[in-house]
Amino acid sequence: MKLTSAWRVYILGASLCVALTNCSRHFADRGGPYFMASLAVAGLVYLVAVGECFRGRGVRARQEFPRRVVIIGLILAAAWHIEFLRLPPGSHDDIHRYVWDGRLQRLGYNPYLVVPSDPAVKGLHTSETRNLNNPDLASPYPPAAQLFFRLVTAIQESVFAFKVAFVLCELVILLLLLKLLARSQQGAHFALAYAWNPLLAIEVAGSGHIDIVGALLLVISVAALARKWRAAAALAFGLAVAVKFLPIVLLPLYWKRIRIRDGVLGTVVVALLYVPFLNHGRISLGSLSTYVTSFRFNGPVFAVLHPVASSQLLAVMAVLVGLATAAWVRRASLSLGAFAWPMAASLLCAPVVFPWYLLWLLPLLTSPSTLLIAIWTVSIMPTYVMWHLSAIQGSWGALPSWVMVVEYGCVALAAAIIALRRVGALQLSEESSD
Repeated sequence: MKLTSAWRVYILGASLCVALTNCSRHFADRGGPYFMASLAVAGLVYLVAVGECFRGRGVRARQEFPRRVVIIGLILAAAWHIEFLRLPPGSHDDIHRYVWDGRLQRLGYNPYLVVPSDPAVKGLHTSETRNLNNPDLASPYPPAAQLFFRLVTAIQESVFAFKVAFVLCELVILLLLLKLLARSQQGAHFALAYAWNPLLAIEVAGSGHIDIVGALLLVISVAALARKWRAAAALAFGLAVAVKFLPIVLLPLYWKRIRIRDGVLGTVVVALLYVPFLNHGRISLGSLSTYVTSFRFNGPVFAVLHPVASSQLLAVMAVLVGLATAAWVRRASLSLGAFAWPMAASLLCAPVVFPWYLLWLLPLLTSPSTLLIAIWTVSIMPTYVMWHLSAIQGSWGALPSWVMVVEYGCVALAAAIIALRRVGALQLSEESSD
């Protein structure tokens, strides 16, 4: 008996639930053999599920996937998210820095000036902040992120409070996606490409990363833009940039879609966010410049060009590549996918590409045009072996070269296959017309 599309999705969802639940059992040894084996299965199942979702479009897609398919799919996603949420994050995950930054602000200190390892502030630490990563550096996080840290720590100073807050942001994104999909007359099942992505469970419910807050603000901005709420779109975009600077490359997509006064409003709000952190009238960026000049991880383009160009120049190049991509895609009709490609292009040229950076892209994977990005969110998973190796070696070393070969080789191979298929389809169309 031939399985219907709905039953195939059920089977894929159940398989993904088993794989990610098993993955959560080995979360303490992130990058270890059992973790990686389960994650590899989850990644492959996810890609098959994405292919199933992208197979049908429009009315046909709605007929293939009734509402109950989406509901059951989301219930399954909730099950494996709970498994990750109940686990403590890694001892050196960024979430400990979030608690520290929020605590510092509530105690009246500037997180851009205070170095966690400074003996003078030793008494300010708690058990959850004492072993945070890069203790010799002040905070690199922009002001909207700092505001979020302060709000969460005002409720409770704990990593679990942050994880709950991040999962709530994830849930709001899902609700907004469902509304956007309905407005654009797309099937609600496309939201499963977001909710089922393994990175979401690992890096939001598991480790907890601020990137999901920026992704939420960006989706709010896109939703406001779709409704022509231009001031709200500009404000949400400005706040997203003030969480992390990555979405700044999307500026061309807002050109002529918002009014100048709306852009000024967003800029003024971002500027005001910096006011509490001024140091003798000057804006402090914390350790951001150190991050650009010194941190390296999983950036192939940056690694190739760095011997012949400075870090600052290559960082500017990464931004320009993103801006150029945004200028190119803005000529087409505005869609969620149009917002994904500029950020993906900029990340490809960045000095550091951690898996959680791709959280910005996950809500935007709602059409076949973003299939390559969906593949990247899976092919990046071998980078987790670095966590396992660093635990064995006692320090963070260089990422094994084979990891980037696998990661970017898979994306390049998929791109070549897609290109060949399009050329073949074009030739077939020309022959049939003759």
